[in-house]
Amino acid sequence: MIGDVDRKLVLGLGGTVDYELTWDSAVLDRLVGEHGVRRHELTTTAPIVDERSLLVAIVSFVASGAGAERFVASSAVIEAFAAHFDVTVTLGGTGVRAGLVLDALGIPSVQHLVSIDDHVRRLLPASLSYICSAADDTLDPHLIVQYPAGAHVRLTDGDVISPAANRLIFANDPPNRNMLLADALAGELGDADVFLVSGFNTMQDHGLLEQRLATLEEAMRSLPADALVYYEDAGFYSRPYAETVRQRLLDRIDVYGMNEDELQEYLGRPVDLLDPSDVVDALTAVREVIPAAALVVHTRYWAIAIGPDAARHRIALESAVQVAATRYRVGDRLTAADVVETASGDRHAAGRALVEEVEARIEGSVGVAAFAIDVAMPTTIGLGDTFVGGFLAGAVRPETLGRHLARREETV
Repeated sequence: MIGDVDRKLVLGLGGTVDYELTWDSAVLDRLVGEHGVRRHELTTTAPIVDERSLLVAIVSFVASGAGAERFVASSAVIEAFAAHFDVTVTLGGTGVRAGLVLDALGIPSVQHLVSIDDHVRRLLPASLSYICSAADDTLDPHLIVQYPAGAHVRLTDGDVISPAANRLIFANDPPNRNMLLADALAGELGDADVFLVSGFNTMQDHGLLEQRLATLEEAMRSLPADALVYYEDAGFYSRPYAETVRQRLLDRIDVYGMNEDELQEYLGRPVDLLDPSDVVDALTAVREVIPAAALVVHTRYWAIAIGPDAARHRIALESAVQVAATRYRVGDRLTAADVVETASGDRHAAGRALVEEVEARIEGSVGVAAFAIDVAMPTTIGLGDTFVGGFLAGAVRPETLGRHLARREETV
């Protein structure tokens, strides 16, 4: 551990096995040619039922530069599509990726999982203990597509060039869709200092969601009164389900986080992330929908917290931005030394100016500008999860981030 930190963090609610594709424009071009994909077919909303519709969705998102999470008709579609590419098997899910970040910073955690297999056992670090609701091993991989800015795909009747780097997630994951909670959860929460809640976004049965929320509420009664509860929004397959979760849990949530894609989904419109007036309007509007004690929105340019408790989390917000920037820069294998090195980098100038303006116009808001990082192949998957891990690291270790991380590097 770092310094005198002795806090218990319970992170959930579901982990995943991810197939991370190595971006290869030549393979995309070949598949587009084989399937005869044309520009007028591009859509981000059509059902994904086979390889062709998955391909169309990917190219459509690349054309817009957007990130997203989408449901696929079967895991067989994912397996077949992934077979065309070089693939790295990693672990995902907000809780697991946040736990991996915390592990890199010397902070252990307890994971709540809803599925398990040999990939999970092999890839989870020893510092991440876990409880799991699954009775048997299962594998339902999530397809992860990271594309760079300027990614070029040649269609039959024209080209697509991505305006920005981003990530896409495609999945059909019954254990996470069912989100069965482990009987041991309440016991683990009894002495927890932090509880991370995420993962309800993949559920598709509203009655079952209500049951799971009732079970979670009962387990959360075991939490100490001063425990920090962080809820991370996500790409809900059914956006109305997000409202159900808020209705049941908002009173117990201390920090409610979301990324720029989710912000725009709530508002039903695009937001110019570098226009102060547009951002102030967007944050004010989403706060009316989600009146959390601290509402955190994290984007490629800045992270801002609003709400009555926002000011309490400035250090955690700075930690989150610094750690997420490190993952963007160096990828999965980030270390404490990498995080320290990131701190010396330049901030995004327009992001800094926007933060100053928002802080002046929204009373009690606090913000942190993102780092200005230019790398050939940035890591875009897991940035939100890494942000959460960095935030929790700052919450349980509010001392100066760089000093303590540097100290740990000297002793390992």
